[in-house]
Amino acid sequence: MIKFALFVPIILSYIIIMNREKSIIQVSIVGIVTNIILVGLKMLVGVIAGSIAIILDAVNNLTDILSSVVTIVGAKFASKQPDAGHPYGHGRSEYISALMVGLIILFTGLMALLEALPKMFHPELAGYSWATIVVVILAIFTKLALGIYARQSGKRYNSSSLAASGIDALFDALISLATLVGIIVTMLFQISIDGLLGVIISLFIMRTSAEIILQATGDILGRTADRGLMQKIKAEICEFAGVKNAYDLMLHNYGPADLIGSVQIEVPDHMTAKEIHRLILKISNRIYAKFGIMLTISIYAESVDQPEKREMKEFLTKLLKNYPEVHQMHGFYVDDEENLVTFDLVISERFSEKVKRNIIRAMQKEYPGYKYFVTLDPDFGDL
Repeated sequence: MIKFALFVPIILSYIIIMNREKSIIQVSIVGIVTNIILVGLKMLVGVIAGSIAIILDAVNNLTDILSSVVTIVGAKFASKQPDAGHPYGHGRSEYISALMVGLIILFTGLMALLEALPKMFHPELAGYSWATIVVVILAIFTKLALGIYARQSGKRYNSSSLAASGIDALFDALISLATLVGIIVTMLFQISIDGLLGVIISLFIMRTSAEIILQATGDILGRTADRGLMQKIKAEICEFAGVKNAYDLMLHNYGPADLIGSVQIEVPDHMTAKEIHRLILKISNRIYAKFGIMLTISIYAESVDQPEKREMKEFLTKLLKNYPEVHQMHGFYVDDEENLVTFDLVISERFSEKVKRNIIRAMQKEYPGYKYFVTLDPDFGDL
């Protein structure tokens, strides 16, 4: 029974990953089919009308097809099970696919700009018709619906590449709207702003690509985990009897759906190994069941049951208020056998060794006879 229980998280993870992969692929296929239809219609009316703006709009939709293909490949690769070379899975490959989508869009924007610039300085009057207007209006509403669908799906399945495709589709709707304005201006006033619209469209495309590339690059490099999620996890842990507090919560992102974490909990120093073992097992199981996160838990022992020790901790707490470089103190423990006082400080970038020495010096002056060991922690975002 115990061995089976150990495999339950792995089995659940596999089911969740497979369902997520299937959903992402389905959304991407919808995007591919929709864009194929739009490319055909726009190319047809663009060539007939001789409009560079509509042709560039069609080319932009053509790259959307490639983006959706990249998204599918990324989702398939990200769903691969961990292996000896990649023990934490392949989830981060989705960030790479999002980066590739951004680069594809950037290339499209640059090519579009090079094509549109000459048309802006040497405009040619395009031959638009009401059929052209109908096609562009249809494209606007289609891309708007597709963008909302893909973006919401990206949020639902936590897929950065899918969300990027959704944002791109929404920008496409805006681009098509600009194209429609240009068509109406040309038909009413016989003025060609086709080249200007082409430049504007290409700049919009490049702006979108820059946002996607920056987002994907940040995900690859690693971001601070969502503070709201960390606070929820911390609150959940602190509900357990025996847990005084939780500190140093870290969440490591190995893909949009793969989070592994670690945390240190503070418990009374009189708890036995058996009691601590049971407590850790209960916490880790609940966190996985509620958040889908495998959490490694380590221990801080609390030793403020005696008045003198409580007094020492209160003195240190007041002392640290003089140092804005210190965000938090935790893990305070007094070892009478070793005459050793240990505690952790969560610090800012302004913290220096001089501040640390001043804190230790003040403690030694107030409570001589003890050695002091201070661990410096960065702000992991769980305060």
